[in-house]
Amino acid sequence: MQIHPLITDSKRLAELCARLAQSPFVAVDTEFMRENTYYPDLCLIQLADANEAAAIDPKADGLDMTPMLELLCNNEDVLKVFHAGGQDIEIFFNLTGKTPHPMFDTQIAAMALGQGEQIGYSNLVDLWMGIQLDKGARFTDWSRRPLDKRQIDYAIADVTHLSVIFPMMLEKLKSTGRGLWLNDEMERISDAENYRNDPEKAWMRIKVQSRKPDVLGRLKAMAAWREREAQRKNIPRGRIMKDETLADIAAHPPKTQADLPKVRGLSPAWRDNEIGARLIGVIEGAKPLSKDDLPERHRNGAGGGKEGSLVADLLKLLLKIRSREINVAPRLIVRTEELERLAAGEREGLELLTGWRYEQFGHDALDLVEGRLAFAVVNGKLKMTRTHEEDLAP
Repeated sequence: MQIHPLITDSKRLAELCARLAQSPFVAVDTEFMRENTYYPDLCLIQLADANEAAAIDPKADGLDMTPMLELLCNNEDVLKVFHAGGQDIEIFFNLTGKTPHPMFDTQIAAMALGQGEQIGYSNLVDLWMGIQLDKGARFTDWSRRPLDKRQIDYAIADVTHLSVIFPMMLEKLKSTGRGLWLNDEMERISDAENYRNDPEKAWMRIKVQSRKPDVLGRLKAMAAWREREAQRKNIPRGRIMKDETLADIAAHPPKTQADLPKVRGLSPAWRDNEIGARLIGVIEGAKPLSKDDLPERHRNGAGGGKEGSLVADLLKLLLKIRSREINVAPRLIVRTEELERLAAGEREGLELLTGWRYEQFGHDALDLVEGRLAFAVVNGKLKMTRTHEEDLAP
């Protein structure tokens, strides 16, 4: 494979992208910093196909990245390959308003091949190629220039190995008939809505026990305010205020700005500064959350209470057994929320009751909650057994 010197000029980048546009796939990775910013600070982009690889310096003066962004976000003929690509995809969404598509994530593919729920890149390379990566440059400050050869080599290795592993994984998926299992997962991760930081939805990420409309209304208003403050100043939202502080204020709102320093997590400066005044204005203007906007509360299992909780626990046990039998990561089959909804008696809109998930797990899960399946110990091993109709009679 040809490894190009660091690309810092528009002509070489355009030529590289023109060649990569003729490939069936391109492996993609980025290096970025976001410890001190709201938006990730893009510092390096690495691209590779089966024949060549290069790192691109987005901080180079006058570099026109349009050909690269066109390749990644507008070219539907080239498959984009990532590993745990969520944060990389977010970067390209911030630059273009679009996400790379079509795409393939090797971490998700590994789930379908029984290689763990969140296998790291180093472990993936070791598993598929028998290579132990040098981790010495992991904590590089990628924003500092110049980058030395060791740093660039370390970064490019992320895509050169990926370009070798991807075809092997694809062949394995085809041979096991599991390639189609990943289609909806790949579409899910490339959905642009996942990367749109809507301030009005920021409150949904914050854990709070209360379901009182006035508390949630304050939480929604303050979370949106904090998000806009962080975006405007380009600093991490936690630098404005921690989640637990937001939740505390939502539940126990201070009456005046002078009371703000009494809140755990706020300094005395909030008593007199402008941001404190803005926060008080937000609290005073917050309206109770409407009934339609209240988060759903699913019943705790089909029977409610302790019995319902046991049903959900049985479903989790069934999932553990079945995922082990078919050698697939449990999280790829179903998420905990869906199991709890099934236990609560819901049937509509559940992914585990459609497609391959229904065939591999959903059918038995439904039988379990409806009494047609039971656990048994056979020769010291836990097995599933079908119940007879007469066994179900009271």
